[in-house]
Amino acid sequence: MILAGDIGGTKTVLSLLVRDSNGSLVSKQEQSFASQDYQEFDDILAAFLPPGITIKSACFGVAGPVVNQRCQTTNLPWLLDAEELKVTLATTQVKLLNDLEAMALGMLYLPEQDLVELNPEAQSQEGNIAVIAAGTGLGEAILYWDGTTHHPIATEGGHCDLAAQNEQQDLLLAYLRNLYPDHVSCERVISGIGFSHLYDFLDAHHFAPSCPAVPAPDSSVGGDRNAIISRLGVNGEDALCAEAVRLFVELYAAEAGNLTLKSLAIGGVYIGGGIGAKIRPALEDGRFIQAFKAKGRFFNLLDKVSVKLSLNPRTPLIGAINFFDA
Repeated sequence: MILAGDIGGTKTVLSLLVRDSNGSLVSKQEQSFASQDYQEFDDILAAFLPPGITIKSACFGVAGPVVNQRCQTTNLPWLLDAEELKVTLATTQVKLLNDLEAMALGMLYLPEQDLVELNPEAQSQEGNIAVIAAGTGLGEAILYWDGTTHHPIATEGGHCDLAAQNEQQDLLLAYLRNLYPDHVSCERVISGIGFSHLYDFLDAHHFAPSCPAVPAPDSSVGGDRNAIISRLGVNGEDALCAEAVRLFVELYAAEAGNLTLKSLAIGGVYIGGGIGAKIRPALEDGRFIQAFKAKGRFFNLLDKVSVKLSLNPRTPLIGAINFFDA
């Protein structure tokens, strides 16, 4: 049996697979667990694994930095150690990947119908690939091209400095410095909470009247504030929300372009994470790709780079499933 997992602060998904007579992987069991309900990852393993099962290999994508095959999860009290998991699972093949590292690898296995090309001028090119994913946080990874195959490389690029590109963004950066005086990272605005930060910034600068449907920042009722802002903005139902979404897309695209230049990812860019699919119309209307290419002298380089939006939420799990075959 092959064991694979996508371990996040909110949920953990585990999958057991076998190979059929044709060598294809077939899922025998897959289950999602609420991560916060378990004190340790081993407790989830105990609940998931059938008794007496033999594990050939196991790979887990984990939301947190993996150093020397150990990971203290970012939003959980769990410490995962590959050497200890080898003992628990009675196998010598255990690998821990950063969740974006797993997502990057998974992108290579997605069918074309799970991907949406955002750049009408894109040309197929061999080379490094960049992966960026806005969700609860902002994840970034690289697929290094060695001339034959791609190798996933984890980063913590989402925590790099936010760069302002115009007068409105200058004002935004000043606004965010009051909230985060020690450091304003890209993740503060290119993530779920980013919609609230952008909405409140625009509201403070009287861009448009406040939206009655958006709960107050400190409200415990009214639903998911970030989801409400993004939904109303994407649908054009409120001017303030629509501008927050437009600014979110502009900043997301700019950081995707930055990652592409830093990794020289002429092989393309993949956009993952939970937010992209939810705001798909705003990513497809041309403003994202315009801001992505707005790199001055390097416009011509970025003009031909493929930028694809992933619609498959299982991408990190797919990467973990295929790690030992990659």
